Amino acid sequence: MAKKAKQAAGTPAIVALTAAGVPFTTHCYEHDPAHPSYGEEAAQALGVSPEQVFKTLVADVDGGLTVAVVPVSGSLDLKALAAAVGGKRAAMADPALAERTTGYVRGGISPLGQRRRLPTVLDASASRHATICVSAGRRGLEVELSPTDLATLTSATVAPVARP
Repeated sequence: MAKKAKQAAGTPAIVALTAAGVPFTTHCYEHDPAHPSYGEEAAQALGVSPEQVFKTLVADVDGGLTVAVVPVSGSLDLKALAAAVGGKRAAMADPALAERTTGYVRGGISPLGQRRRLPTVLDASASRHATICVSAGRRGLEVELSPTDLATLTSATVAPVARP
């Protein structure tokens, strides 16, 4: 277990949170590569509602990459995302491009500590929770923090961009 804590301390997301001095909690769990949904797996492993666990998705909005942070219980509304950032069209980004740009692997992309800071939109439903969980930068590692702190650290726009 000490080994996992040491690995967690080194992710760019954890480094960014530590440097910012905001309160957060890390949660490690054993990732099952056969599980069909990274986010649902995290919610089950942590014993929390899927509405409180948020996935980080990378989309192409009018030719530029944008990060959307939405509950794992729902899906991303691409039209709403485009509107939230003043764009016209949005589509999911190529996974390899998302990995190269953020510095994280699919299923472990964090909205924090990305290689290149991207415009970020946090779904408005996050404000219903005192804390939410997002990826801490690798599969099997989540970070729990206040949605206000997440929005501040990522300079996120908060808007309704998720569909149930």
